[in-house]
Amino acid sequence: MPASQLKRLKASLRDQGITGPQKSKKQKKQARHDAAADRRVQRNRTLENIRTNFNPFDVKSAARPRKFDVTTNQSISSKNGRVVLGRPGVSKSAGEEARRRMLLPEMQRRNRVGGIVDRRIGESDPSMTPEERALQRFAREKQKRKGNVFDLEDAEEEEELLTHGGRTLEFGNGQTAKDDFDEGESGLSDGPESDEEAGGILRKRKRGDESDAEQGGSEENEEHPERKKSKAEVMKEVIAKSKLYKYERQQAKEDDDNLREQLDQGLPDILAELRGKISQRPPPTPAAPEVHNREIIMNPERAAMLNGASRKEVEKRYDEQLRQMAQDKRAAPTERTKTEEEKAKEEAARLKELEEQRLRRMRGEQVRDEEDDEETQSHITDDHFEEDPDDAAQFGLSGPPPSSQAQLVLDDEDEFLIEDDLIASGSDADPILSGDEDWATAEEDQVNDAQEDDFVQGLLSKEELGRPEFANSKKPTSNLTSTEDLAYTYPCPASHDELLKVFGGVPISDVPTVIRRIRTLYHPQLHEDNKAKLANFSVALVDHISHATQDMQSLDTVEIIIRHVHSLSRTYPEKIANAFRAHLTSMRQKSKPDSGDLALLTAIGSIYPTSDHFHTVVTPAITIMTQWLGLSRVTDSPLSTDFTTGAYLVSLCLQYQTNSKRYIPEATIYTLHALRNSRLTPDLLAAHLHNLTTMATLWQHLPSFPEIFRPFLPLLKPSHPKPHSHLSILIHSSLAQRQPLRLHHHRPIPIKSATPRFEDGFDPAKHYDPDRGRAEAQKLSKEYKRERKGALRELRKDANFVARERLREKRVRDEEYDRKYRRLVAEIQGEEGREAKEYEREKRARKRRR
Repeated sequence: MPASQLKRLKASLRDQGITGPQKSKKQKKQARHDAAADRRVQRNRTLENIRTNFNPFDVKSAARPRKFDVTTNQSISSKNGRVVLGRPGVSKSAGEEARRRMLLPEMQRRNRVGGIVDRRIGESDPSMTPEERALQRFAREKQKRKGNVFDLEDAEEEEELLTHGGRTLEFGNGQTAKDDFDEGESGLSDGPESDEEAGGILRKRKRGDESDAEQGGSEENEEHPERKKSKAEVMKEVIAKSKLYKYERQQAKEDDDNLREQLDQGLPDILAELRGKISQRPPPTPAAPEVHNREIIMNPERAAMLNGASRKEVEKRYDEQLRQMAQDKRAAPTERTKTEEEKAKEEAARLKELEEQRLRRMRGEQVRDEEDDEETQSHITDDHFEEDPDDAAQFGLSGPPPSSQAQLVLDDEDEFLIEDDLIASGSDADPILSGDEDWATAEEDQVNDAQEDDFVQGLLSKEELGRPEFANSKKPTSNLTSTEDLAYTYPCPASHDELLKVFGGVPISDVPTVIRRIRTLYHPQLHEDNKAKLANFSVALVDHISHATQDMQSLDTVEIIIRHVHSLSRTYPEKIANAFRAHLTSMRQKSKPDSGDLALLTAIGSIYPTSDHFHTVVTPAITIMTQWLGLSRVTDSPLSTDFTTGAYLVSLCLQYQTNSKRYIPEATIYTLHALRNSRLTPDLLAAHLHNLTTMATLWQHLPSFPEIFRPFLPLLKPSHPKPHSHLSILIHSSLAQRQPLRLHHHRPIPIKSATPRFEDGFDPAKHYDPDRGRAEAQKLSKEYKRERKGALRELRKDANFVARERLREKRVRDEEYDRKYRRLVAEIQGEEGREAKEYEREKRARKRRR
């Protein structure tokens, strides 16, 4: 069996020389010459090492010793050469002491309220001497006393301090010293005041010294000092003073206003006198009152209002003048003339922006309203507004040659211009702008009117210029002549029935002239109600397109009406769009579209953008056309009108998809069925073949193009070689562009590989992750886990400490209770014993007495 701990301890002490055989006198004498301190230190160090090695739980080390000797900065125990990783006993005792010093007082103060906290200076600092404490307290008191000098809320209003230790200054004869600065005490007065003031030199701190000096310093004030004002009284005094100052300022302002009004009343006479002198026509007016300032000029409107004029009339006149200034074209700043290069750049940028907007609408993306407004504003050029009159002739210069409207090259009828000279300026034609209208609304109306003016040009002929309605016209805008039988004024139709009444006696060729005259007579700038009238007139024109086509009228006239509707749609988009949608709704209920419906579909394609992904008018129109093409049975129809209508609808569908190039399967299927029919006339066959070649060219980019158009080849091969060859070439080209399906369309990407990285000084505790962010995250996670474990460990130790202290307190209470209980029991038993002995003694005594 291994030796016991006692035997091992004795052996260790004997080996280290702490214990051993008895020393002789000679050895003891020799040992006295050595230093006692060194012996004591060496002995304690030896005992500490023995104690450490003797208790294996005081040192934390590895379970197994190192196989090889290494150099390290950690301490190595003498036993087996193990590296000391920690000393649990020492750390535990230190933690226990820290908890006893910090946690135990908190636990003892728990659930306890009140107590006296000593806040005296230096009382809780054991390092300070009583003299230092007294010195610091005196310095703090002196500092506080100095600060109280400026304390306005001090309860003590008057404090008297005597100099020289509280004794008065006296001369040898017993007379007190007097103040040299007091004129009343300079020896001129022998009254009792001199006797009363013999009390020494006083230093007083009092806020009411000046007020007391003004009152004369009477005995009543000295005996009864002034009472300190409360905060409410002070605030009342401040408010009263503020009101007084405000009232004084108001009075001064009213006096100034009264004086100013008096001066204004006298100014009209002075101004009239000055005007009379300037015009050298002395008026027979009385002399104006004399005014010191002769250079003052007064506004005539203000003078008229002071003389009794109506304020409403003055404001109305002011609004008219302000409106005239706002409408004055000469007041607008002009821009510099741009070079050809700048104009070309701006035009290219505008066209590029418009194309981007069209592509976004075609893809179904959202387009902001501001972009639409900018697009509308970009069409308005400087030619739409009235130019300043040429004043070159007044200075003897040659002006620019007169330009005529016939010299303009107009690509579209929508680019026609209307000048202000063509608008009648009679009583019914003057521009009316209500004073209550908003200026922003007026500017928006001007922009819309300018857009509408783009279409109307050449509205009046020479004969029309002689009419009183157009008496102010300066020059004609077109060389067109009107029929003599036509009227010059027409009522603005509000419905299609009224429009038919207006066109009742008018030849078909003169209908465009009547429309132009109506638009000119009811221009929005001429009257505020003309805008609503022209909106109803636009709806009537939309209805007339279908009516005119059904009556087999001239297609040129219908085309001009469509152009008028196109121009009016810029100003009245909602009205015209709702009119077209109403016709489309009724068209959907029909089994077959008529000529009027086809004209409306054509007008929709020319008025609205057909490339938009969704449009309130174009989308329903395409839906109705494809619905008829898909549901019509052309193989069983013996009428050629069905093939004619179908060919026209197919061409309209292709025209709608010219820009967007969206595939319409109903058009392809209908054309295929139509070509298979043997009842087609040569003209219809040519029309369907033209539609076939058009759709083949339009949709040749589709991946499924060969499968879509291959069924047409057998029908074209025998009798139509040219369309057959064209379609065959497109099919072969589409097949050649096809690529087989592959997993990747690029070179295979190899898996990333890197040469293994070898670290010479590899440390398992160090992170070698190349990703710095991931390495920091791992480091932070480990630190968090370590801190969390440490916090939980400390919390458990605190809980154990609290439990041990509570158990110790309970044991102390129980021991105290047991001790008191035993003492009380002992006292009771002793008293009972004494009483029992006394009873026995008394009992024996009674027996003896018997």
